[in-house]
This record gives sequence, structure tokens and C-alpha cells, in this order.
Amino acid sequence: MVKFRPKQVNMQDRRTPVMYDREIDELVQAILADYNPKLLREPQKLDIEHFIENYLEAELQYYDIYSDDPEHPTLALTTFTDGFVEVFDREKNQITPIHFPARTVIIDNELMKSGQEPRLLFSGGHEAGHLVIHENVFVDEDGIPDKQSNGFASVIICRRDGIESFGNGKKKRSPADWREHQADYFAAAATMPNATFRPVVNTFLRQHGVYTPYITIGDSSDLNILAKTLLPDYISEIYGVSKSAALIKLRKSGFIESEKSYNPNRYKR
Repeated sequence: MVKFRPKQVNMQDRRTPVMYDREIDELVQAILADYNPKLLREPQKLDIEHFIENYLEAELQYYDIYSDDPEHPTLALTTFTDGFVEVFDREKNQITPIHFPARTVIIDNELMKSGQEPRLLFSGGHEAGHLVIHENVFVDEDGIPDKQSNGFASVIICRRDGIESFGNGKKKRSPADWREHQADYFAAAATMPNATFRPVVNTFLRQHGVYTPYITIGDSSDLNILAKTLLPDYISEIYGVSKSAALIKLRKSGFIESEKSYNPNRYKR
């Protein structure tokens, strides 16, 4: 298994790695090449459960995760120390603490419902990103896990509005915000790796008569439909991600731009 070693961390914010997005792309490419090189040659859906359990050697569990904020429910979390996590016991209709080992990914049962497969895939990829990138956030300089509070595990909790948000463009981020962005970007890079994603998009654009490197969204209704509907639908079908995740990846990769950011001097093939 490829081990991540950050080049730079900020010791004032719980040792969160300082990384450019391109560094995450490079990290994910190395990981996928080690895990299953076919993923870098043929566009396909990532088996996220197999990846987490067999490559990252982590446990994967499904529970009704207790959330103290109903308006922003928790979709998934990752434990970094042994300890208790609060879940909701529907049979007893009560909150119950359950002991989990370190390196356990817990996915909320909400994502097991029909039609939630794309969100399950991306949420799993998001937690995989935390496992790979952020384990050292919860250990000291000697590799000893942080002390637990009353037996509860050290965890990263991921709420609904924090997943599939890697394209929100926030300029000011807290350490927690950066960790969520890094995990989200990791998920996008793992589920839609650039090695296949870029050729797939370029081929699709050529087949639809677009010979520039990107689509500028503006007055052309045909181009707008192509960029906002047809292309994201196509990416979603191939990789199993949601259409919103596909659209954000397309924007982040420079394939879709708005007229406000249009640069007439930009290089065109």
C-alpha cells in the first residue's frame, strides 16, 4: 500500500497537510497504480468497498449515525483511535455508544437506500481520503494516538453539506475546511481519475462538434445543455458518480467555464 508522507504541515492547526490539488492527483494516481492499474487505463466505476477494506485495510460498517444537527446530518465518519461512537438504535429508539477500532469507516444507512449509490461511492471515497491523508492529524510526533475523551474515538465527522463540495471555491478555510476539501478532492480524483477522465471528456466533446479545450457557458443553449446536462450525465453513467460531482469535476478540470471567466487569449487547439 502506498503510504502518504506530507511534504509540509501546519503544526498550529493539528498537523493538517499543506497540499495543492495537483499533489492529491499525483498521490491518487500512485495509489490506483498500486491498487488496480486497470483503473488508469479503462474508465470504470471504482469498487469503493473493496478499495477501503482490501487496499486500505480498514473496516467498513453501516449504521444510523447519530447527528446533533438534524439540518446537517452526518453521512459518514472515520475513526483514528479505538473508542466509542454514538449511533442511533432504531429498535430501542435511543442513542447507543458502540466501540469501534481505529481505521473504521462508518457510512450512514441513509446511503444504502435505492438511488443513493452515487452518493455512497463518493462518500466512501471521501472517507478513504481522510484515511490516507489525515491519519497523522490524530497522532503526536512519535506516532502515538491522541488521548481519547471518556473512551470516545478520535474521529472526523463528514456532514451532508461537506461532501461533494470540492468546487465551492472558498478562499478562507479553517483547518477542518482544508481537511474536508482534501478528502473531497481525493474522492473525485479516485472515482474519476484524470488518466481516463480527460480522454473520455475530450472524445465526447469531439463527437459533439466541440474542438476547443473547454466549453464556455453563455448564450448558446445547445452548449449549455451539452455542458450542464449531457456531458455530466455521460460521466455519471461511466464512473457511477452523481451528476453534481461530475459537473464539479468538469469545472475544476477546466472543461467548463462561464462567460465571466472567459479568456479570449487562452490557448486553443
